[in-house]
Amino acid sequence: MLCLCCSLVPVVSPLAFVIKGGGARQRVPPGPVTPALSLSRSLSLSILDRPRETWSKKMDFLLSVIGYAVDLGNVWRFPYICYQNGGGAFLLPYMLMAVFGGVPLFYMELALGQFHRSGCISIWKHICPIFKGVGFAICIIALYIAFYYNTIMAWALYYLLASFRPTLPWTTCSNPWNTVNCLRYLSTDSNVTWTNTSTSPAEEFYTRQVLQVHLSPGLHQLGSVSWQLALCLLFIFTIVYFSIWKGVKTSGKVVWVTATFPYLVLLVLLVRGATLPGAWRGVVFYLKPDWGKLLSTTVWIDAAAQIFFSLGPGFGVLLAFASYNPFHNNCYKDALVTSSVNCLTSFLSGFVIFTVLGYMAEMRKIGVETVAKDAGPSLLFIIYAEAIANMPAATFFAIIFFLMIIMLGLDSTVSGTHTHTMHTGGAFVVKLFEEYATGPAVITVVFLEVIAVSWFYGTSRFCADVNMMLGFSPGLFWRVCWVAICPIFLLFIIVSFLAFPPEVKLFDYVYPPWTTVLGYCIGVSSFICVPAYMVYHLLTAKGTFKQVRASRGLGVGLSPSSPPPVPPPSY
Repeated sequence: MLCLCCSLVPVVSPLAFVIKGGGARQRVPPGPVTPALSLSRSLSLSILDRPRETWSKKMDFLLSVIGYAVDLGNVWRFPYICYQNGGGAFLLPYMLMAVFGGVPLFYMELALGQFHRSGCISIWKHICPIFKGVGFAICIIALYIAFYYNTIMAWALYYLLASFRPTLPWTTCSNPWNTVNCLRYLSTDSNVTWTNTSTSPAEEFYTRQVLQVHLSPGLHQLGSVSWQLALCLLFIFTIVYFSIWKGVKTSGKVVWVTATFPYLVLLVLLVRGATLPGAWRGVVFYLKPDWGKLLSTTVWIDAAAQIFFSLGPGFGVLLAFASYNPFHNNCYKDALVTSSVNCLTSFLSGFVIFTVLGYMAEMRKIGVETVAKDAGPSLLFIIYAEAIANMPAATFFAIIFFLMIIMLGLDSTVSGTHTHTMHTGGAFVVKLFEEYATGPAVITVVFLEVIAVSWFYGTSRFCADVNMMLGFSPGLFWRVCWVAICPIFLLFIIVSFLAFPPEVKLFDYVYPPWTTVLGYCIGVSSFICVPAYMVYHLLTAKGTFKQVRASRGLGVGLSPSSPPPVPPPSY
C-alpha cells in the first residue's frame, strides 16, 4: 500500500468550476450558506482551476481503490493474525476497530484528496503547511514497504516459473534440496507418521530452494546474492513501471484484471479446501471464539493494527486516487462500498486458509493451533502451496494462484531499491522491514494527519468542504470519530507498540537485541521528516510567529467563523 501519487502525472485540461456531465451543466447544490461553507466555496474557485487528470470511468476508480486496499495483507496477514489470536475471538475487536477507526479514516482521506485535488505532499499547503513533512514521511515509508512487497512478488514469480512442469517441485522429497526430515503426504494417505522434526516438501522448497536461508546464519551475515531471485525482481520492476507509466489512464485499465482475478482464485481455493479431509476443524477454530482471549490487550492491538494496514489510510494512495475524481463524486458511498469489500475479502481469505489448516492438522494428527510455525509470507508459500498440491490439475492451479499473488502486489506497490533482500539471508531483511520500518512510523504519521485535519484545519471547515462536494455534511458519528475516537485509536497502537516491542523470529532464527535498535532507527528515519520540516518552516517563514499563525502556516489562521477572504459566488 504505497504512495503512487508521485507516479501518476496529470496531463489533461482543468475542470471548470461549473462541471459538465451528461451534456448538461451541473451546479453545486445550494444548501445552507454558513460562514464555513462560504469560505469553502471561495477556496474551491482556485481548487477547481488546478489541472488534474481524471479517471476514464467511475469503475476504474473503484477497482483501483479496491485493488489497493485488498492486497497481500488480506490473503496472509489477516488469517495469521486471526489464527494467533484465537480464531473467532479476533473477529469482534476487528469489526469494532473497523467501524470506529479504519472506515472514518478511509472516508476522510478520500474526501481530502477529492476536494483539494492534490497528492500526499502538495495537499498540505491547502490544509496546514507546517505539517508538510507528513507527506515526505509517507514517500519514504512507501519506499520501505516496496523493499519487501516487491521482494514477495519476486518470490511469487519464482514459484510461478517453477510451476510450469508436470510435477510441482514442492510435492516430492526426492529433490537435491530436500533433507532426511522431509515427509510427503497427500489427502489420500491414511497412515502418516508426523513427528516434531518432520518437515513438508512445501516448507523445504520455500526455505531451502527459494530463500536458501540455511546458507545464512542471520542478519550479521546475509550471504551471497541469489541471481535467480535478482532476475525475478528485475522483471517485477519492469511490470510495475509499465503498469503506471502513463498515470491513471494506464493503471485504471490494469486494475480491471488485477482487482477482479484474485476473487476467482480465492473462490476456487475455498471450494477445494472445503472438500479436503479435516477442513471442518479449521472452520470451527476460525469461527468459535475463545472469549478469554478478549481480556488480552494483544488481541485488541493486533485488531487495530490489522484493520489500519488493511484499509491503508496514511500511505498517500487514497489521496492520490481520489484527487482524480470529478469534484462532485460521491466519495462517501465509495468509502463505505470499498471498505466493506475489503473486510469481506479478509473474511473470505480466512475461510480459505483455515480449511487448509484443518486439513494439515488432520493429516499430521495435531491441533489446528500448532500447525503454522511462522507468520508472514510463509502462509502464502507453504500452506497455500500444500493446498494446491492436493488439487486435481495442480500445475494449472499453481500457475493461476501465483499469478494472483503478483497481481495483488501490483495493486499495492511501486518499485524501490532491494539489493539486500536478494541475498540468501534476504528473508531476514524482509522480516525486519515488515516489523519495524513501516508500522509505528506510518501509524504516527496518520495520527498527525488526523490531528492536523480535525484540530488545526478544523472539523467544521472540513465538513463544509464535504458539503460543497456532496451537498450534505458528515453526521455526528463521523465528526466524533475524527476529533476524538480516531486519534485515541491511533495513540493506543503507538503507545502499545513502544511499551511492548515485538519479539521478532523467523523460522529458527531469533533476532538479537541490536536488531531492535536498528529497526527503530529505520522507522524514525522516515518519521523524522515531520519535526524536521516543522523547524524548517518556522525558520524560513517570513514575519513573527504570530504572523505565521495568521497566514495559516499553522493551520489556525482562519477559523470556520472567520469571514471569507472573497465574496462567495452566487447560486
